[in-house]
Amino acid sequence: MPDTALLMYFIFFLSVFFMMWRPRGLNETVPTAIGAFLAILLGIVPVLDLLKILDIVSGASITILSTIVMTIVLESIGFFRWVAFHLLTKAKGSGRLLFVYVLLISFLMTLFFNNDGSILITTPIIIQVLNMIKLKPHQKHAYLISGALIATASSAPIAVSNISNLIALKIVGLDLNSYVAMMFVPSMIGIITMAVLLYFYFRKDLPKKLEPGRTSGKTFPQYYQHPFSSDRDLSQGYDWWMFKVCISIVVMVRVCFFALTPLHVPIEYIAIAGALLIFAIRWFRYKQGAADILKKTPWHILIFAFSMYVLVYGLKNAGLNDLLVSQLKGFTASSGLGATMTMGLLLTLFSNLFNNLPAVMIGTLSLTQMNLDSSILQTAYLANVIGSDIGSLITPVGTLATLIWMFILKNSKVPIKWSQYLKVTIMVVPVGLIVSLLSLYFWTALMMK
Repeated sequence: MPDTALLMYFIFFLSVFFMMWRPRGLNETVPTAIGAFLAILLGIVPVLDLLKILDIVSGASITILSTIVMTIVLESIGFFRWVAFHLLTKAKGSGRLLFVYVLLISFLMTLFFNNDGSILITTPIIIQVLNMIKLKPHQKHAYLISGALIATASSAPIAVSNISNLIALKIVGLDLNSYVAMMFVPSMIGIITMAVLLYFYFRKDLPKKLEPGRTSGKTFPQYYQHPFSSDRDLSQGYDWWMFKVCISIVVMVRVCFFALTPLHVPIEYIAIAGALLIFAIRWFRYKQGAADILKKTPWHILIFAFSMYVLVYGLKNAGLNDLLVSQLKGFTASSGLGATMTMGLLLTLFSNLFNNLPAVMIGTLSLTQMNLDSSILQTAYLANVIGSDIGSLITPVGTLATLIWMFILKNSKVPIKWSQYLKVTIMVVPVGLIVSLLSLYFWTALMMK
């Protein structure tokens, strides 16, 4: 193997290692940007390829950033705090019913925003809820781990909930509506399977009856002194007009993603329009500027996605994709089932070893070089997504969302050890993965008849 190829592999794995380790809270963009710079400096990734890479990742990154801007506005008007209290109200003192609502809210947040944004939103909500009731540590784990797994897995049904899905979608040339038609049902079967398995795994830890804990006036409004009081007014202190308008805009943007795709309107344009509209309404209502949005928006996502793709392109130029193509083409080209299982399991392995973003990029680029029949190519790509969105959940390093989740828990003094996480995922995720992959094969076969 040439020295430059060995050097590229070393740069890549070192970059991913520091991205996952994040010493002293190091932003994940720093090691990937340094690695990308080295790949360009050494000539492994030619300068002429950079514009091509920017074209691939910019639209997906802008879409995700615009969605996060909308979540920041909703947070600023108290929407997510209201959700936390409303969850307890709906649960009616039942720990098992609360578990169902936690999974449901985790699913919906990812569906309407994105997986990283969902983790950033739902984890503090769940922690707020758990702080309001008396629970033992292992009981808290049941809600936190289950919520995180469902929130992250729920990026599979629609491509716009995950940056890696959006990037890969552009490479394969599949539009959003075709993606949802082929992917929604099989991925939902897998997610529901995981939810049922999580319930049975944690059923003994779920309290039948919730006991109110102590609420702090510093954290919660004074008028919420008793979380199970049936006579309090949930509308007190909240701007319901803003709630309705902002949620309507979020839903409208999601609908436009699919309604305008056949007209070839870029989804990043729709996302930007939604973000600007929701910001303008907040300014009109409260005369509140953009300082909090500029501060909280993770602008580094643009650099992170670009840098990661440069690293993956470097691996491609170093011969990794040629190696994968030569070893896997026989399995993927043989049948739809072979392509589905091969790529789904491969992406699961890669994701859990060095994160799902580079894994799905490597897998997708390899597929485009196999000269597969279009139907097999699309099925294999969707198997990639299932492996990177669902199969990646076995280890905490599998997704950036899970790493963010563990960081939030640590800062909130509710840490969960790797061993505690793995005890759950090793029992739940592989079953959900296999069910999703088999469902994908049978569903796409049925659609193509």
